[in-house]
Amino acid sequence: MAPSADRLGYWGRPTSTLDWCEDNYVVSFYIAEFWNTVSNLIMILPPIYGAIQTYKDGLEFRYVYSFLGLAAVGIGSWCFHMTLQYEMQLLDELPMIYSTCVFVYCLYECFKQENTLGLFPITLLLFFSVSVSVVYLQWKEPVFHQVMYGALVACLVMRSIFIVTWVYPCLKPICYISLSVFLLGFLLWNIDNLACDSLRSTRQRLPPVVGAVTQFHAWWHILTGLGSYLHIIFSLQIRSIYLKHRPKVKFICGVWPMLHMDAQKTS
Repeated sequence: MAPSADRLGYWGRPTSTLDWCEDNYVVSFYIAEFWNTVSNLIMILPPIYGAIQTYKDGLEFRYVYSFLGLAAVGIGSWCFHMTLQYEMQLLDELPMIYSTCVFVYCLYECFKQENTLGLFPITLLLFFSVSVSVVYLQWKEPVFHQVMYGALVACLVMRSIFIVTWVYPCLKPICYISLSVFLLGFLLWNIDNLACDSLRSTRQRLPPVVGAVTQFHAWWHILTGLGSYLHIIFSLQIRSIYLKHRPKVKFICGVWPMLHMDAQKTS
């Protein structure tokens, strides 16, 4: 999407099928899209901490994998935007499919007995993941990946709304907050794509720090990272309530939400 006139840096000419709206190698000779790269920290550090805490609480490994899957997306996206190389693009985009499949499994299997595996949904999601991977490796069309990812997200949205409408209405706030934050990120992603020329010309007239605020693809990372993190917390709350645990949302440094379990179950 960015014009080919962008300067070259440490990683050479981009080989990815996408080059986003941020000017390449402006902030650093070693990072192609600086703001699109560092914005991935929100998808790396908090989920790693979440995975550790979930493991310490003795919760099911599917939720550890959910946090680690989100962190894998963040690491892959960091590598992609830092290099703009095709191999790193795959390291970003394919884990988006895989991790979201884990989210779907967790949400659709949340009302089953503890530590049971749903072989049918696992088989179905594995088949979907492998099929998408094979097709995408042969047909290098980003829109195909975006549609497949969107289909998985739609499954999450429909299931989430069903649960908070008919099963656990008390979880409506975190459900709709996570959904709203994610959709806001999606809106900014589209603006960044459709209004790239206008955004670039505006940034040239602004001080660098102010111009960084208009890097809407970076905001997509921040907002979808936060929305996905909140979705995992939401999914964990559903499962914990069903298993009669006592989930409590606590805030690290008064800001970042984290789910903790009381040792005693409800009766």
